[in-house]
Amino acid sequence: MAIGVGDRLLMFEHAVYSVAPPEACAAILWRDAQKAPQAAEALKITARDLLKLGIIDEIVPEPVGAAHSNPVEAAENLKAALLRNLAEVQALSSSERRELRYQKFRRMGVFSEAV
Repeated sequence: MAIGVGDRLLMFEHAVYSVAPPEACAAILWRDAQKAPQAAEALKITARDLLKLGIIDEIVPEPVGAAHSNPVEAAENLKAALLRNLAEVQALSSSERRELRYQKFRRMGVFSEAV
């Protein structure tokens, strides 16, 4: 999470966020890089997973076929998301920003067990 410490964390919808690729995780856990899809599911590294877990704040939509298929549209989507989020963050005081960031990180890793 060291690279994700900030007021907002945005992610393209087809991106993944991880310190190690699923192949490396599978090789470590099961000594079989072919189990990468299973590792990827367990790691919860997709934009949808991370939004649901509260790790990221927004998913930036990609053009049909993903960002590489239309880099201009992808850049426009990213620019709009960045400008919107920057305006929202700039409207907050320093203490509000610190408190929101503190609360976000306090929620990470919290879970409840079903009895």
